[in-house]
Amino acid sequence: MAGVDGTTVRVDAVEELAVDGLRWLVSTARETPEGGLAWPTDPAQEETDPTLYSGTAGIVSVLLEAWRHFGDDSYADLALRAGRGVAAAVDGHGDDSLYFGRSGMALVLHTLGAELGDTACGEAADHAMALVRAHFDGERWGELFELMGGNGGIGLAALAVGDPGFAVLAVEPYLRTAERTPWGVTWPFRPGPEARMHHMSHGTLGVAHALARIGHATGRADLVELALAGVADVVARDEGGPDGFLVPHSTPQYLPDLIEPLSYGWCHGPTGDAQMFRLLRDTQGDPAWAALADRCWHTVSHCGLPRRLRPGFWDNNGRCCGTAGVLALACDRTAENAGGREAYDFARTVVADLAARAVRDASGARWFNVEHRVTPSELAPRTDWAQGCAGIVRELLRFVRLGRGGDPRYAFTWPDQPQVSAQATEPIRRAGSDVAS
Repeated sequence: MAGVDGTTVRVDAVEELAVDGLRWLVSTARETPEGGLAWPTDPAQEETDPTLYSGTAGIVSVLLEAWRHFGDDSYADLALRAGRGVAAAVDGHGDDSLYFGRSGMALVLHTLGAELGDTACGEAADHAMALVRAHFDGERWGELFELMGGNGGIGLAALAVGDPGFAVLAVEPYLRTAERTPWGVTWPFRPGPEARMHHMSHGTLGVAHALARIGHATGRADLVELALAGVADVVARDEGGPDGFLVPHSTPQYLPDLIEPLSYGWCHGPTGDAQMFRLLRDTQGDPAWAALADRCWHTVSHCGLPRRLRPGFWDNNGRCCGTAGVLALACDRTAENAGGREAYDFARTVVADLAARAVRDASGARWFNVEHRVTPSELAPRTDWAQGCAGIVRELLRFVRLGRGGDPRYAFTWPDQPQVSAQATEPIRRAGSDVAS
């Protein structure tokens, strides 16, 4: 695309790409009987998904981002219509979790109520969280017992909507179920003798993140102490030191025929691990946590991504497992002036890669992920935050603001990514065509 290549990134060209992504997203929406909007994960399918991870609730996050970024109320109107679609799905949805269920839907509805003054969305959020609370059996909500699908994420959602008592209730079972290891503690991500995962999405660090954030917010030192024990277990498994940080996916390796033992993205790698260490840096006041975040960044920025070095190494453009998630961390570090210009330069590299991989036509822009073990290897383009267009566009818009010295904060804060302070940012001064608007 004009203005973006392997060496040059023009912020106006990146913004144009984001606008094209938004245009494609809007074109894939479905009208609901209530006058709302809903999205399928795959536009070729009829069934829509209301969730934060792969559906309409996650798309609200990018619509709010676009509203704040452009000052265009048409995006706020779309977000409210999407909120009506989410609210209509609350009662019939079969999951209560943050990423896959009602808690995430409630968080988005609560945000719409707070940011746009929509009473109906606020009431729908309260109703959704009341259902979540009613489904608690005293220990868990279902099979999953971690951040994305279990107690940890539900606790974070409760804290974010202003119910710290419920947040504590959600995570206290971790006090009773922690498994001692030679280095600290861990938890099973679901019942049974399966592998123990270590990272943010389904593993120990995701649980520890919820414990640390909720414990710090509520003055529960026992929750923070348990979080630190979980982190200690993961840090002891590091294979990337002393400069880097790289911990295996799981122990023993989960589904070894399908899953590689080392990953680099948010979900099971140092991109997400760094978010845990950023939280502890901000809440514990120990510079050792910032040093661990730096080590995570060293590994991410030196492992070869976003180049696809071999089949299966880096086949994902998305926010959860791929390039957009790395861009989020690069922009965090840029906003916090961590490590000088290096983070911004690497952000430019991954933005150029995302631009090169975008498919653009009259309907807008979208991205294909790859599954190298099947033919054809290109997967259908997705709409969602996790693996699709919404998550990529959200990070592109933030990159544009940083390139112009703007506000690094998101319009909608994901509860497992610590928000940067606007005061931490100074305009990034660069020379030449890489900053032209």
